[in-house]
Amino acid sequence: MNNLTRFKIVKPANEVFEAFVDPSKIKNFWFSSSSERWEQGKKITLEYDLYNAVVEIKVVEIKGNEKIVFSWGTSEEEHVVTITLNEIENSITIIEVNEEGFNENDDELIHKMLDNKEGWVFVLTCLKGYLESDIKTLREGLVKG
Repeated sequence: MNNLTRFKIVKPANEVFEAFVDPSKIKNFWFSSSSERWEQGKKITLEYDLYNAVVEIKVVEIKGNEKIVFSWGTSEEEHVVTITLNEIENSITIIEVNEEGFNENDDELIHKMLDNKEGWVFVLTCLKGYLESDIKTLREGLVKG
């Protein structure tokens, strides 16, 4: 089962792409740090200071300015995330995040999918603020509960 989130970013696809793969940029809207530039076949360590969390992802596929595919999660529930960028006009990009790997038989499926959707909407909102208005503090505005 998958979870799909779509957003419009008023920036060209190459700028949206670079925001994810460049460690000096990703920290402005999502994770606090990224161990290195995202490239196909690499394992990347991401840190999120707010949650005192460290996440490892494996970059499965990269198609410059068009697509990023990575896997993350546990061996019991590994998820594959596909980020697709579609530049529909000059400087307008539709970003689509599709996360697969949810267990349809999980009693917590609805909760997990809603939590996941909320997370992606937050990440993409922070991305939009960063790229369109140079706002770098939205990520830090989330309050742990």
